[in-house]
Amino acid sequence: MSSRRLRDVAARLVPPLCAALAMLALWELWVRWTDPPRFLFCAPSEILRDAIARAGELGMATWKTTVAVAWGFALSAVVGVGAGVILSSNRLVERALYPFTVILQTVPLVAIAPMLVIWLHAGVQAVAVCAFIVSLFPVITNTLSGIRSIPTAQVELFWLYGARPWALLFKLKLPGAVPSIMAGLRIAAGLAVIGAVVGEFVAGELGADRGLGIVVVVAAKQGELPMLFAAVALASVLGIAMVGGVNAAAYLLMHRWHVSERPD
Repeated sequence: MSSRRLRDVAARLVPPLCAALAMLALWELWVRWTDPPRFLFCAPSEILRDAIARAGELGMATWKTTVAVAWGFALSAVVGVGAGVILSSNRLVERALYPFTVILQTVPLVAIAPMLVIWLHAGVQAVAVCAFIVSLFPVITNTLSGIRSIPTAQVELFWLYGARPWALLFKLKLPGAVPSIMAGLRIAAGLAVIGAVVGEFVAGELGADRGLGIVVVVAAKQGELPMLFAAVALASVLGIAMVGGVNAAAYLLMHRWHVSERPD
């Protein structure tokens, strides 16, 4: 990695890390100064201490949730891009099928999750489908928007030179839609984590195979506030890691030709 790229990465990472450390320090000082009831609020040091003491349990829960998130996000990426391509192929197809994609975004997940438990049983499969359902819509929408935004003149030029439909798709439309697709995947990466954690509230396994969503529910019921905060923090870190992975993929795909991925 070049020194310029290292400076660019540092310029992006250092400010949010400094802001996070400052907020944690203020949080710690506020708890020590005001001494609120521990069933209402706890200090970051208490959260860290409890997380270290139960690192094995939290690590296994994080892994279970990560597996569900990864499967759900991968499915949404593949199905979403494919659906966007199909919808862009014909205006009639788009008008007929696009409303059904909106339904996926508007139906509450907690209403769908019980049906998934009946069909798939509680566990990683049902949770992964929850993540898939929540994260699918932005991928479809952004893929469709990216393909529709290709200039008509470029499409006509391809037709003029006798390009076949598949060549038009893979050499013009999909490459031109990559920035929009990556934007949709960034949104989907965060939504997949939300969908998985919320899905675990209803469709997650109990016992040793439980994910972060079940840890949150159990900790809330038992009044274990440090454990609750630790699980929420790990879910947040997982979401940041997912979005960071998409950002890295976007950089590798577009840094040579698209202005959005060029260093400042």
